[in-house]
Amino acid sequence: QVQLVESGGGLVQAGGSLRLSCVASGTILSFNEINWYRQPPGKRRELVAAMTSGGSANYADSVKGRFTISGDNAKNTMYLQMNSLKDEDTAVYICNAEVKMDHDGTTWHGWGQGTQVTVYS
Repeated sequence: QVQLVESGGGLVQAGGSLRLSCVASGTILSFNEINWYRQPPGKRRELVAAMTSGGSANYADSVKGRFTISGDNAKNTMYLQMNSLKDEDTAVYICNAEVKMDHDGTTWHGWGQGTQVTVYS
């Protein structure tokens, strides 16, 4: 069974940086797709960044130029590098991924538990 376990959240001053990590536990071959969502207090969950296995990345307009999504299949880990953080980036950040389990094409899709990022001025 695969689980996504996040780390790297915390309290950071505006203008600072954080790097979130999300490790896929269990045996997987590779990531097919990786996504980072966030849910600000009292608001709906929104897609922040997405990347396909081919390396094509897309970002929400609000984070373009500041956030970078990446994945490392050798480490079963996906990342979200967040720079120039703003107060409005405060949210619970949640990883989401589809992984390839074996050479027969079996896939798994799931969510992390979320990690809190709080940006203060």
